[in-house]
Amino acid sequence: MNQFIGHFEESKKWAGNVCLAAHNRGYEKNYFAEVKQLKEGDKIIYYYQENSREYLVEKNDIIQATDLSCLENTEENTITLITCVENEPNYRRCIRAIEK
Repeated sequence: MNQFIGHFEESKKWAGNVCLAAHNRGYEKNYFAEVKQLKEGDKIIYYYQENSREYLVEKNDIIQATDLSCLENTEENTITLITCVENEPNYRRCIRAIEK
């Protein structure tokens, strides 16, 4: 994650629940620096190979770092973004968006 956005191996890369993680501060590459500002209805555009997909944010929550339920696959196309919470090592920010 020091150079790229990370992809959770157990998640899909295109259809279903695409789960990604990245730093939001303190590193050379902070791809998720602005995700805490995302709110319901904001658009996320995901690019994979030659394709793109648009999602609308449904939730921007703080979860326990041990809560992996957000990585479970979904019937609908969703994207889940995970990043740390400043000065809270036991928590993660979890953004969930659904295909537009």
